[in-house]
Amino acid sequence: VQLQAFGGVLVPAGGFLRLSCAASGRTWGASAWFRQAPGKDREFVAAISWSGGSPIYADSVKGRFTISKDNAKNTVFLQMDSLKPEDTAVYYCAGRRGTDLVRMRSQWGSWGQGTLVTVSS
Repeated sequence: VQLQAFGGVLVPAGGFLRLSCAASGRTWGASAWFRQAPGKDREFVAAISWSGGSPIYADSVKGRFTISKDNAKNTVFLQMDSLKPEDTAVYYCAGRRGTDLVRMRSQWGSWGQGTLVTVSS
């Protein structure tokens, strides 16, 4: 089982970036993005079910970030718009077998290696 996230770069505040995460080795019930800023705990960002339904978001990114998926490619995306310096973090994709969407880190069993996103002010 492998999750690989791509797309980390340095972007200016107000800019945009799309992260992608390709999952191999398993069919996921749900996928999510978490992030971890320097010196802080890893926090939930967004999650989407592979069986359909509306995704969920953290309040801090609602209206600016969009999670989506490509079923054929088994890939999940995170479109990040109107980026702020406080969005600077290592972003991780995660997967779980269940289709229900949960925010707790402990409920996600598989993790990618993380990709650094730095937003300059």
